[in-house]
Amino acid sequence: MSANETILEVNDLKMYFPVTKGLLGKKVADVKAVDGVSFQLSRGETLGLVGESGCGKTTTGRCVLRIYRPTSGTIIFDHDEISNLSENEFRPYRKKISFIFQDPFSSLDPRQSAGSIVGEPLKVHHLVKSRAEYKERVEELFRMVGLDPMMANRVPHEFSGGQRQRIGIARALACDPSLIVCDEPISALDVSIQAQIINLLEELQAGNKELSYLFIAHDLAVVRHISDRVAVMYLGRIVEMTDSNELYQNPLHPYTRALLSAVPIADPAVEEKRERIILKGEVPSPLNPPSGCHFHLRCQLASPECSEAAPQLKDVGNGHKVACLKV
Repeated sequence: MSANETILEVNDLKMYFPVTKGLLGKKVADVKAVDGVSFQLSRGETLGLVGESGCGKTTTGRCVLRIYRPTSGTIIFDHDEISNLSENEFRPYRKKISFIFQDPFSSLDPRQSAGSIVGEPLKVHHLVKSRAEYKERVEELFRMVGLDPMMANRVPHEFSGGQRQRIGIARALACDPSLIVCDEPISALDVSIQAQIINLLEELQAGNKELSYLFIAHDLAVVRHISDRVAVMYLGRIVEMTDSNELYQNPLHPYTRALLSAVPIADPAVEEKRERIILKGEVPSPLNPPSGCHFHLRCQLASPECSEAAPQLKDVGNGHKVACLKV
């Protein structure tokens, strides 16, 4: 099996949510949450998906998971096109694509024990043949995420936030998936716990070289630490995508530069001297996005042509892709 084998390929993905009006629910507009996103993810790779709140990161992840059925575009998972499958047709793929939720407090059923939460996918997909095998697998999953199997009978409110997220990770691993979509899995946790969860995800991937992550986040420092490649989103589109180190050392898109200028640096001397880029205005509404380049209203480099043509994501060398007419 090739180390560079593509496990996920997303082509021109669009997800529009209709806006209705009146008693008859007449459609009057579309919220363009995702507006032509394309990327590839290799087996064993981590792709970070970053951007401001509302840029379409989570919606992209939920389309991959088929929580949402895309408006258009294709999603190819493990060589199979899955974007138009019915729920029954997609059911076998739910074992292979898993999800880690953002909020460890609301993503767990408060009435279920931790053990039954982690073991539920095993029952749903008929992956165990006996009660003994079920118990053994649940205990194994608890140990994988650093939890004591003796805690399996406790309910979620008896755990800390970090422990709850570990339960969520154990549930995501239950079916031995090939791809896990991580939707800001550490944003609701304390900083010290965040590092533990990131280290756990890295350890799990080190132990399973075929496990891939689509890691959605807005914390660029965390994304740099865990991701092999990073895709930067703005208002439903990817504006830059490249190797993690390359993005931080040589950002090309004006929006990426502005994002990176806001990341704190531990060295006070460097922090004081570096340029801080302040973006003007507010993020436009996805209900009525600007014509041409969606970023041109806030861009310092914008010219009239930027409002006319939407720039395509082009390779400027060594796999560094950017969507900007000025690059």
